[in-house]
Amino acid sequence: MLKIPLSTRRPALCLTGLALAAVLASCATQPTHVSNTPAKDETASALPLVNSLRAKNGLPPLKIDPAASTAAIYQAKRMADAGRMEHLMGIGDNFGTRVKASGVKLPAAENIAEGQRDVNAAVTAWINSPKHLHNMLGKYNGLGVALAYTPSSNDKPYWSMVLSSN
Repeated sequence: MLKIPLSTRRPALCLTGLALAAVLASCATQPTHVSNTPAKDETASALPLVNSLRAKNGLPPLKIDPAASTAAIYQAKRMADAGRMEHLMGIGDNFGTRVKASGVKLPAAENIAEGQRDVNAAVTAWINSPKHLHNMLGKYNGLGVALAYTPSSNDKPYWSMVLSSN
């Protein structure tokens, strides 16, 4: 077995580590990604449904947050482009970094869904999911909801909701 002195291996390991860090950084989600995937801001349609839920639970209403809408559109398009429902896509993806890049103030939360054909069905699916319901009843002020279709999957709908502190 060939023995390489530690003094020779250390610089090589450092360079390897730097190269790996560069590759991982390049995999991180960049909020400037422009997709041709059709998307629609559904915040105005979802807001009364979410605010009704919040009122029934003694909580103040949310307001439309343009930054949260931008973040929701971006996430819905990412899922449609990938053809899968995921909060995080790829090594280095980070929810906080992604939504902050759209101007969303933290803390924030995200609900996602796929397959529902209208906003009522999407919000109902989130209400029927304890974790998603918890998000909608959280201490947030703003809301953004978006829908994107993926033509490659028979226009399967992908939904994203971003709740913000804006």
